[in-house]
Amino acid sequence: MGRLKANLRVGNETFLTRIVRTLGDAGVDDVVIVVGHEMAAVLGSFAESGLSARFVENADYESGQLSSLLAGLRVVDRPGVMAALITLVDVPFVSARTVRAVIDRYHQTRASVVRPTRSGRHGHPMIVDRALFDPLRHANPSEGARLVVRAHAMPDGEVEVDDEGAFGDIDTPEEYERALSVFASAARVALKDDARS
Repeated sequence: MGRLKANLRVGNETFLTRIVRTLGDAGVDDVVIVVGHEMAAVLGSFAESGLSARFVENADYESGQLSSLLAGLRVVDRPGVMAALITLVDVPFVSARTVRAVIDRYHQTRASVVRPTRSGRHGHPMIVDRALFDPLRHANPSEGARLVVRAHAMPDGEVEVDDEGAFGDIDTPEEYERALSVFASAARVALKDDARS
C-alpha cells in the first residue's frame, strides 16, 4: 500500500476506527488491537476517536500475520474465554450485521471455525474456538493460520452473507480507491432506502 492501512481514511474515520466502531455496534465489548509497524502513529490516530480498545505491540510483526494473531491470543487466552473473533485491518467495510451473524452461528453450533462465506469465498471476521489456540501456536509461520483453519472448518461454521465488505482485501492504492467508490455508492443507496421507509 505504501501507507499505514490502519490510518487510511473512510470519510471522517480511519480503517481502524471504522472496524472498532462496527465491532461495538455488533455487541463486541472487548477489542484487542495488535500493532507492529509504526505503533505510535496508529495509537495517536486512534486516540482521537474516543473509542475504547486495548493495544498489544507485536515486535515480531515482520515474521508475518501469524505472529500478530499469536500476540493477540496471548492477551485474550484466559479462563472463561471460549473463542476469539479475528479480523484484519484491510477489511473495514464489513457490516455489523455480518459480525453478529458470525457470533450467533458460533453460539448456535460451537463450530471450531466460523466465518462468512459467499459463492465459495471466505471472509472476515472469523471466530476460532479456544480448542484451536494451541494448534495455532504450533502452526508453521510460513503457512500462517491457513492450514489450521482449513483442517477444522466444517459446513456448520459457514455463514452465508450478502455483504461484499466481508470479503474486501485492500492491498494497493488502486484497490483502496475502488473500494471507496464501491462502498460510497452502496452507502448512498442505503440512505435513499432509509428515506423511503
